[in-house]
Amino acid sequence: MSPVQQRLNETHDAALRSWVPSANQAGTDFPIQNLPFGVFRRAGSAEQFRIGVAIGDQILDLGAAGEAGAFAALPQEIRDAVAGSSLNALMALGEASWSALRMALSRALREGSADEAKLKGALVERSHAEYTLPARIGDYTDFYTSIHHATAVGKLFRPDEPLLPNYKWVPIGYHGRASSIAVSGQQFRRPVGQTRPPGTDAPVFGPCKRLDYELEIGIFMGTANTLGEPVAIGQSEQAVFGLCLLNDWSARDLQAWEYQPLGPFLAKNFASTISPWVVTLEALAPYRTGWTRDFADPQPLPYLDSPQLRESGAFEVQLEVLIQSAAMRNNGTPPKRVSLSNFRDSYWTVSQLVTHHTVNGCNLQPGDLLGSGTQSGPDAAEAGSLLELTAGGKQTIELADGETRKFLEDGDTVVMRGWAEAAGRPRIGFGEVSGTVLPARPTEG
Repeated sequence: MSPVQQRLNETHDAALRSWVPSANQAGTDFPIQNLPFGVFRRAGSAEQFRIGVAIGDQILDLGAAGEAGAFAALPQEIRDAVAGSSLNALMALGEASWSALRMALSRALREGSADEAKLKGALVERSHAEYTLPARIGDYTDFYTSIHHATAVGKLFRPDEPLLPNYKWVPIGYHGRASSIAVSGQQFRRPVGQTRPPGTDAPVFGPCKRLDYELEIGIFMGTANTLGEPVAIGQSEQAVFGLCLLNDWSARDLQAWEYQPLGPFLAKNFASTISPWVVTLEALAPYRTGWTRDFADPQPLPYLDSPQLRESGAFEVQLEVLIQSAAMRNNGTPPKRVSLSNFRDSYWTVSQLVTHHTVNGCNLQPGDLLGSGTQSGPDAAEAGSLLELTAGGKQTIELADGETRKFLEDGDTVVMRGWAEAAGRPRIGFGEVSGTVLPARPTEG
């Protein structure tokens, strides 16, 4: 039996159908084989936010489902955790509890379930919901795992040495700002700061002129490790609750002036946007694939390598970026796709990021978020940022209505989507994450 097959159970059966009709429709992101977690309430209400699971075009309110007796066979700690207003308590329980809850949800939502009658009242239409962050994010670390992105960006600034010597040996990352992370639908002011125009010696202060997005995967941590105790490569995924979509907005002109010698600061901390739904690693088990490193490249040091990693450490997840200008939105023109890439092309994996982050004894907590770094593929059309798509602003891309872009303009909305899909398997989707650029606040000096 292959490592992927060893991870499969009855919840992955492609033949399963739900008594929620929309979960059985072709192309839905949220069939019964997915069951991602989020935190929601009815839109426009003053209700307390609560934990839900996406199923078709509905959300199962887990607090209401618990009150209806759907989880009576589960341990009390799980029932208490899902009755809360964030996922942190559930994240802290660990992999066995997450899997037990997933199994209970799958059985309760299947066609023929005895729970159907009592759970119908616990459903809320997704179109009638609003969302908040799935968890309280204590800390945020952003990595740089796409060698294609790193090489393309490096060529713009260091044509003779696009990749610095450490890139192929160590997962590169920096500590980000958790307080400015928000859920899909985030609107934010164009950032302001210092930039140094070309050919000048002194910086100027004002609105960013080279605003960009970054297509990333967000990794939500589950169980904590004790300060001083690293997480070995063989146990690292057991500490990961699930994955989401992440747009790490970037002010490229601010970044170019400030990043040396300590890395990003104001260019990155003004906004980051994540999708409402967290897809568990268990749901993605059918879409695992082998991870490889080019023989010409340095192979990972032993603490970042294992047979399991080589056999099934990567994930086949399609990642899409679309842009809609204000004019397009006003005219009813849908967003236009500008790139499509795949998470499998990442140079470093989820397990390697967790292991490296903790190898010095750093303690990760339930709800901590790791960003994968911009996900770009080997082809130009797979670039996960405008910096790459426009060659640093030297070229333009065309939108659906004929407008062109080098970087983002005020009123632009960026939409990112992710999904895993293959013939004979159910689609496991992430939904989408969107964000809109507002004009900068007036500045002085």
